Amino acid sequence: MSVVPSTAPDRGAAPPEAEMTTTIVIGSGFSALAVAAELNRQGVKAIVVDGACSLKQPSPIQPTTGGISLEELSERSEIVRLLEHYARRHELDIRPDTQALDLTRIASSSSRQWRVHTAEGTLNAHSVVFTRGALSQLRKVLHGVGVTGELRSSMHALGLYLVGVGNLEIPTTHEILHQAKRAGQSIAARVAARDVGFAAA
Repeated sequence: MSVVPSTAPDRGAAPPEAEMTTTIVIGSGFSALAVAAELNRQGVKAIVVDGACSLKQPSPIQPTTGGISLEELSERSEIVRLLEHYARRHELDIRPDTQALDLTRIASSSSRQWRVHTAEGTLNAHSVVFTRGALSQLRKVLHGVGVTGELRSSMHALGLYLVGVGNLEIPTTHEILHQAKRAGQSIAARVAARDVGFAAA
């Protein structure tokens, strides 16, 4: 996925095909479902799309588990089943056949500061959650918009979040759920602060 900073001034009018939402979740599988469910519990609107370069998680029947035990994989499979049921019951907007082709930062004071381009159209959002890809890929995203400094604070200042990636190895199921919860709470707090700002304006 390429990230191109928008240099042209935003005229305030999105393309006709643009959809507006609060958060776009890029990825699939367990991490994306966990984030989508947590955002829904926080009352945050979200659209889940797949990444342009899919990195498939290892199947439980494969001997290589990426450092996750078979017991952990079994537990994760059960949680995925529960999350899928939650997504269906709450009609979460999950689009596994829609791929995020690139990401553009919108140069305006609008609350929706990110534009995700897909083959089906454009999505505009306040925040973006990445659930797949290495930290090096996310650093390229930050570099593409001219951000330097401490990674986490730089990401959050831009409304960018990463769930499902650990520092040295694949995070455990509980770590991913914790990451999803923290991201959901942070995004909900940003939305609340934005709404208060609009009300005061």
